[in-house]
Amino acid sequence: PWSTSFTITIIRFKFTKKIGIMKVRLVTRSGRDIVDGGFEIPDDAATVDALQAQIHSLSLKKKLKGIKAELYPSRQRMTIPAATAGGKPVPLTPGKKLSDFDVKDGAIVTFKDLGIQIGYQTVFFWEYFGPLLVYPMFHCLREQVYGKAFTPCLAQRLALWYFCFHYTKRIAETFLLHTFSHATMPIANLFRNCSYYWGFAALVSYFVNHPDYTSPSELRVKVAFGLALLCQLGNLHTHLTLANLRKPGEKGYKIPRGFGFNWVTCANYTFEIYGWFFFNIATQSLMGVVFMSAGALQMIQWAGQKHARLRKQFDGKEGREKYPRRWQILPPFI
Repeated sequence: PWSTSFTITIIRFKFTKKIGIMKVRLVTRSGRDIVDGGFEIPDDAATVDALQAQIHSLSLKKKLKGIKAELYPSRQRMTIPAATAGGKPVPLTPGKKLSDFDVKDGAIVTFKDLGIQIGYQTVFFWEYFGPLLVYPMFHCLREQVYGKAFTPCLAQRLALWYFCFHYTKRIAETFLLHTFSHATMPIANLFRNCSYYWGFAALVSYFVNHPDYTSPSELRVKVAFGLALLCQLGNLHTHLTLANLRKPGEKGYKIPRGFGFNWVTCANYTFEIYGWFFFNIATQSLMGVVFMSAGALQMIQWAGQKHARLRKQFDGKEGREKYPRRWQILPPFI
């Protein structure tokens, strides 16, 4: 298995504590020691990064009992119990001191091995590159795929160009615009995400490019694809806004403003969903509707979480800015 989990318990030893030293002991959930005698962290270096480095070093030296994997920092997740009963565990964030989380001798820190990691950009590239290969295959090799020669109609040709433009834009944004709060994700996500994007590209393309496909009127096709393209440009504009939201070195949450964001919290998702909506108006594709709906459900969940987080962060109290009244994602509905 790629993932293991155990508990790190920081305890107060019975002997006199060395001045300026925090003693740390690793144990499993059952209480079994992972490292005999534990190890020490200087108080002036008692940071989340230092704790992760200690764990990484011990894993390289094979001094973690029952743990054979190399536990590099991005593979580690550490949390402490919530301050209130029923609350969610609080993650220990790299770049901060243990004291920022009130972690002292005797505190309990839960450690989880996140498994083999892979970079976000790598995952995004492959999940977006796949549709650029899969979708055109049904269009360009239609005689081999469907067993008959035919000339694609306007809707089929524009659908191909729209699909390719969309995923080319996504790849460019991944490397030129997007920043990620985490550098890596579990490698299992690569296979899950690629299955989703590559699979839907094949399903949509197979039916849209089928020789028995019936196209809507050319006027409807042109108008709908024109609106879909405007949504793609709107999506690009919102991504540029988000990329420039913080000045170099700035951290923390900020309220997005400008085109789209003045009315909707997640305007980037708005343009994404409505872009596929108009794609489906132009192609009247059932598989396209299923693809749009699956993506929309996930984005609605993310938008609700972000909307709630921003409203909580900017509550208008103690000098904090009040978050403006906005739709979450899909005006005029949500």
